[in-house]
Amino acid sequence: MFNSILKFTQSKTEFLYKNSLFLQNIDKLIFLSIIFVFLASICMSSDVIGFIALITIFLTFVKILTKPDEKLSVKSFEFWLLIYFMLVIVSLAGSTLFYLSLKGFFKTFTYMAFYFSMVQYLKENKSKIPYILGAIGLCISFEAVVGFLQNFAHVEEISTWQDVSSLNPEQVMTRVYGTLKPFNPNLLGGYFVAGIPALYGLAAYYFADKKFKVSLVWLIGALLSSVTLFLTGCRGSYMGMMIIMLGIFAVSAKYLWQNYKQIYLSIVGAVVVFSTAALMFVSSLRARVLSIFAMRQDSSNSFRFNVYNSSIEMFKDNWLLGIGVGNQNFREIYGLYMKTGFDALSAYNIFLEIAVESGIFALFAFLGFLVTLIKNAVQFILKSKDTKNVILVSACTISVCAVCVHGMVDTVFFRPQIQFVFWTMVAVLSTLTDAKSIEC
Repeated sequence: MFNSILKFTQSKTEFLYKNSLFLQNIDKLIFLSIIFVFLASICMSSDVIGFIALITIFLTFVKILTKPDEKLSVKSFEFWLLIYFMLVIVSLAGSTLFYLSLKGFFKTFTYMAFYFSMVQYLKENKSKIPYILGAIGLCISFEAVVGFLQNFAHVEEISTWQDVSSLNPEQVMTRVYGTLKPFNPNLLGGYFVAGIPALYGLAAYYFADKKFKVSLVWLIGALLSSVTLFLTGCRGSYMGMMIIMLGIFAVSAKYLWQNYKQIYLSIVGAVVVFSTAALMFVSSLRARVLSIFAMRQDSSNSFRFNVYNSSIEMFKDNWLLGIGVGNQNFREIYGLYMKTGFDALSAYNIFLEIAVESGIFALFAFLGFLVTLIKNAVQFILKSKDTKNVILVSACTISVCAVCVHGMVDTVFFRPQIQFVFWTMVAVLSTLTDAKSIEC
């Protein structure tokens, strides 16, 4: 139905498209706007990043209305995404705080529409995928350099970022936060989790393409970013980094285990030894990692447990349609359930957050989207003989999985810096994996 409408509008604007310099170069403009979204993420406010993303969306909308033979199609995992989005709309309509929920809905719409724009662009521009991932990698590397320098400058905390009541002075970590706004080490840690797989992926991609100098540059950026991730002190990102390393080892085994078993085991062993040595000899890092298991004895952990308990009570009272999307909406309703002195902007768990905001069926739809997406990607990785595409798909799959693991204990998943990287990774998977699509 939608494609028949598009065909009609395209037939009416065909002359305009063929004679317009703007429309003839619209793909180049879309590409530039995508790159600017990532560049803006490292220093601009959320509103500015969102505005640039809206430019990408607008250009894509113009393109599909005017470019001949432009069509819409939906893949299996995208059906789940459509169901999720429709349930978000239903949740918005039923929200008791409609105006605040409407703000949150516009943010969700922007993220979904940006994903749609990325998919439409990459359909005919698969060759641009390394450049888009490269833009993400450059931004991640920039933040890594800034964070590394902040560590040596011993930047002071802007707010209470760690419980130091039971720590010796040498165990207190200088938590770096880069240039992302608002300044927050957890946001920087989540940004690294989302983007570091692109750096390792690009290093492997250019190594497979026999461009060894370029590969080395990306590898250096990946290693520096990995080190700086630990300097953020973000324990959720430590968990995400563990998923990244496990994912890299699992994928590399496909190519190294049979013919280069000793080299593979040596690399894995070296990573394990280095990680163990860092925990043993860097007291601040050791204290930070051990605090993950301190349960209620750590104030940050205790705060999260209180938020989880209150959020579960919110979900029980609004399990069908939720309270409506958006952190402002959440904060208003949360005030009715929170323990005194434990205000929160979100549920500190992306899956609990979705359930609270949009209801149980929206959570099932989102989980269906993730499971189907990852299943398709894993099948592609196992079966495909196209090494370079396997590397790109692997990097994006690892990023999606790592972000979801980090998001189970933190709130930064919903920040635009992470959202736009996350949906870009999903768009690359949609473009490269051999999943069946149905025209709309």
